[in-house]
Amino acid sequence: MENRVTYNTKETTRDTTQATSPIVVNLKFLLAGIFFGFLLIKSEVISWFRIQEMFRFQSFHMFGIIGSAIMVGMLSIFLIKKFKLKTINGEPIVIVPKKFNKGMIYGGLLFGFGWAITGACPGPLFAQIGSGATVVIITLLSAIAGTWTYGKFKERLPH
Repeated sequence: MENRVTYNTKETTRDTTQATSPIVVNLKFLLAGIFFGFLLIKSEVISWFRIQEMFRFQSFHMFGIIGSAIMVGMLSIFLIKKFKLKTINGEPIVIVPKKFNKGMIYGGLLFGFGWAITGACPGPLFAQIGSGATVVIITLLSAIAGTWTYGKFKERLPH
């Protein structure tokens, strides 16, 4: 049995008969997600008050965390490109260059307004719900509706 994996510019095939159980494969992603949620909670990134402090320029806390994440991402991409690193399955990592368009500005502003109003962006939503802030389910449903709406009208929007 073959499973086709398609990337933006390249298509590869792999034999899944030798793969381990899907439960075992997905367990590592579940553990990574739990660990990421733990980090978000402990660093207070999911705190609505910390996010309000950031948008009011009252504290460096969130800027420091976001700046650290940007630096780690930049360093990671640099190392991936420099050493031509591969995935755990031995597939080459392809980072497709992004083309700038003015729709990114509108989307970024809309994302920022939503973040300021709700105190959540997509990553921390699940950590907030997991920590007991069940009212955030409304924000999650709104994010899903926004994603669906963008997908539905993507071709008609300015890009």
